[in-house]
Amino acid sequence: MTPLYTTTALATGDGRNGHARTDDGTLDLELRIPKSMGGAGGATNPEQLFAAGYAACFHSALKLVAGRAKADATGTEVSATVSIGRREDGGFGLAAALAVRMPNVDRATAEELVAKAHQVCPYSNATRGNIEVALSVF
Repeated sequence: MTPLYTTTALATGDGRNGHARTDDGTLDLELRIPKSMGGAGGATNPEQLFAAGYAACFHSALKLVAGRAKADATGTEVSATVSIGRREDGGFGLAAALAVRMPNVDRATAEELVAKAHQVCPYSNATRGNIEVALSVF
């Protein structure tokens, strides 16, 4: 791979109950374990950050493949839902679900474009074979 962009983030404090910031300072935030996992909540967490990044990255991939196909990507939306849980073999794992709205193309075309975007998106390529990723069109 030839890098087009590289960034660095630093996590300090107590991991999920700590602080994270990027080297350029554009991201600078507190982290807290969600209440549903026994934490205090009240701040973002790694799963929310991953969901936001995946949704944005997949949306860009979708717009790219839609443009190549001359499909109208106006008004498209991508929602990423990320779950964390215990794995049967120990440790923790993630799962993701991407829900895509493409109001200006028929469902079959939207599903085809979503499948193509899943092959292009760097997050999809990084997670493929590592976590379950469900795709849906609504």
